[in-house]
Amino acid sequence: MEPNFQTSFIPKKPMIDERVGAPRSFGIFSVVSIFILFSILLTSAGLYFYKKIVARSLVKMESDLTLAKNRFEPSKITELQVLSRRLDASEEILAKHIAVTPIFEALQAITMKTVRYTKFSYDFKGDQTRIVTIKMSGQAIGYRSVALQSDLFAQNRNLIDPIFFNLSLDDKGSVLFDLEFMVDPLLFDYKTTLEVES
Repeated sequence: MEPNFQTSFIPKKPMIDERVGAPRSFGIFSVVSIFILFSILLTSAGLYFYKKIVARSLVKMESDLTLAKNRFEPSKITELQVLSRRLDASEEILAKHIAVTPIFEALQAITMKTVRYTKFSYDFKGDQTRIVTIKMSGQAIGYRSVALQSDLFAQNRNLIDPIFFNLSLDDKGSVLFDLEFMVDPLLFDYKTTLEVES
């Protein structure tokens, strides 16, 4: 007798082996991306709390500033500001002011006894050069006195380019003349005059 085989077409074992996979390991990119994620979260939280702290600090500083402002008298501050503006204006006026007295003192020092002046005028150009032009008329006892007076003017370094012109004789024999010259700006500077007098 033949052995009795039972064959079945349904397999008892699965044809494909089912594998239970081992858990995946993290790659370097996964670790780096997780690190970046946590870094961003921590930085965001830190900035949020820092913003709150700065806002509180700002409110405290404003209250301190208001308190400090109230300690000073606002009317006194306004008064001091007005005084400061006045002092600035007076300093500007003083810088532009000229003193004519040093010119008269220089003329007194070099004018001879045989010469006298009959007219005096000056023209001040208030620009950067601050040039003062003096125009005078005078009378002298003879042409020799005018020549000597011209030499004395030329020797004074504060009186620039003295010119004697329109020389003529009057009916009494005196010589009439006109004189024009410029003055060194340092001579008539009012600030310098005040410092010298002090």
